[in-house]
Amino acid sequence: MKSFKLLLFTILIPLVAFTSIHKFYVSVTLVEYVKEKQSVQIITRIFIDDLEDLLRQRYDENITLNTSKEEQSIDVYIGKYLKSKMQVNINGTPVSFTFIGKEYEDDIVYCYMEISDVSSIDSFKITNQILFEVFNEQQNIVRTNINSKNKSFLLTSHNETGVLNFN
Repeated sequence: MKSFKLLLFTILIPLVAFTSIHKFYVSVTLVEYVKEKQSVQIITRIFIDDLEDLLRQRYDENITLNTSKEEQSIDVYIGKYLKSKMQVNINGTPVSFTFIGKEYEDDIVYCYMEISDVSSIDSFKITNQILFEVFNEQQNIVRTNINSKNKSFLLTSHNETGVLNFN
């Protein structure tokens, strides 16, 4: 009986150790240049609970996202945060984006931004530091569709900038 318990113990411990759930920290940002509108449209998808944790740490510990009585100040906080953590350069010049708003779908918040009056793009640079200060394992995927070319970047706290040249 003692050997059975030992055998069971040696089988169960590794099984439990390697099957434990580990949260994956990731955001996905889609960047699309719409030449007809002279606009760069940006959509960033972030897990609601991760963004909620960040907003609570930075701005207000009572923030709760995705509720029917959500405060308007949350949009202000999200826009302010995104502007501080995402920088864009077009043709070597820093440009600012407008935070348009957000919407929720399941456990994801979609954040909508736009850069107006972009007549052409010869080079595009994006720095995305979203959630790096909260989660060491955070990864930010950036997918672009600019000048009919698709490119993706995997940005981390050690490599937070992606650059495209179209010359």
